[in-house]
Amino acid sequence: MAETPPAVVVHGLDHALAAARAAEALGCAVRIRSGPAAAGYAGAAWFAELVRAARQAHPDVRIDAVLDCGDSPGLALAAFRRSVETVLFTGPAALRGKLEALAAASGARLESEAAPALDLAREEEPETACRAWLAAARAC
Repeated sequence: MAETPPAVVVHGLDHALAAARAAEALGCAVRIRSGPAAAGYAGAAWFAELVRAARQAHPDVRIDAVLDCGDSPGLALAAFRRSVETVLFTGPAALRGKLEALAAASGARLESEAAPALDLAREEEPETACRAWLAAARAC
């Protein structure tokens, strides 16, 4: 499996596109991660469409995608049904084994810890911030 690229927390399509443009300009990959527990307020369908649109707009960029489902196993299951490739689940360890098996069966991955990421929520110039973050991560 390829190395995990630096993560950028996005809160909408504009953020996802900014991250993809920055990665494209630098010739590297990027990991788009939803906001904390976004599966609960935005949904798996929203995230799947956001990722599809970013990939369609930037087909030459490797874009990994992670939907944060917080501690909700139901939201993680919904993400698997929507073909979300990686789900972040921070719920009880007792549920993790079952969810990992379900993730594998659906071709997804389950993660329990979020890697450090640039959160674009308060960035006035998301693309500029992404370029600096990706370059500093030495992923490019």
